[in-house]
Amino acid sequence: MPERKRSSEAPAESASHDLASSGRRRRLNVADLAERLALPIAWGLLCLFYTLLPGTSQAFPTTANFASIFGSQAVIAVLTLGLLIPLTAGDYDLSIAYTLSLSAMLLAVLNVNHHWSLGWAMLAAMGAALAVGIVNGAFVIIFGINPFIVTLGTGTFVSGIILWISNSNTIGGISPSWVNPVIVDRFLGIPLEFYYALALCAIVWYVLEFTPVGRNLLIVGRGREVARLSGLNVSRIRWGALIVSALVSGLAGLLYAGTTGSADPTSGSQLLLPAYAAAFLGATTIIPGRFNPWGSFVAVYFLVTGITGLLLLGVPSYVQQLFYGGALVLAVTVSQILRRRRELDFA
Repeated sequence: MPERKRSSEAPAESASHDLASSGRRRRLNVADLAERLALPIAWGLLCLFYTLLPGTSQAFPTTANFASIFGSQAVIAVLTLGLLIPLTAGDYDLSIAYTLSLSAMLLAVLNVNHHWSLGWAMLAAMGAALAVGIVNGAFVIIFGINPFIVTLGTGTFVSGIILWISNSNTIGGISPSWVNPVIVDRFLGIPLEFYYALALCAIVWYVLEFTPVGRNLLIVGRGREVARLSGLNVSRIRWGALIVSALVSGLAGLLYAGTTGSADPTSGSQLLLPAYAAAFLGATTIIPGRFNPWGSFVAVYFLVTGITGLLLLGVPSYVQQLFYGGALVLAVTVSQILRRRRELDFA
């Protein structure tokens, strides 16, 4: 009789255990989803806050303001997407903003001062960006120098070239045939450059998530020795990542020239901090603990939304540097915590 009673209780205990496990899994799934969507939700709440706040309720929720927010940040979004490639492979590229400035300035100098056609000037600008990527990769891979040092040095060198070819002057008057499809022409009231950035984000996401190239970049970034033992050509992958980063930075430079209709020898360097802040803040959302395109794209617009609201409140313009600097430190801290936690989960 006791044996029969014990056997009859076993299914009940098993069912109770399964229900408890199912409840824990549901709670974990909800917590994981909340973690992944935390930044998009925060962005929406921030927009709602500025919409209801008396000091910004008139100027913030307007078509013109949102068109400005989406259009003005396309250059930073593209620059950040280029930065994600070497970051995924475990390398830093500090030359991206200078490569952007070089591309924009070459386009302006050749098109305005030397009367080159727009197509040839763009090709030359992208060729210069390619050269920067090749040089970065050569010093990092062939000579084994830390990419942080290499790209800081090449970026400074490139800034000298920009000042030389421009005579330290801003050059305006870029052909309207490039300015119009970047900033003047619009779809749904938003400049087309936003949609260019959105399309590039989708491409980078697809490559990183669904192609062998993306998988290899991720493996190299997670552990180079493991990648070598797996048969991957780590040097080629890292060099290629730096080249792609430079090319995308050159593309951002072309967009920058189209946005402003001119090229400034120094303003591009101001985009370095926002790009890094967006990249690391993006690593805390969508795919927490990993650099990912959609997270970075959302981060770009979350940051600019916060700054726009503060400026509408009359806060001094230097708050932009405080905002980006603080966001970068906080984002790096959170992304590292998330990455270590996930590594422990997989261990």
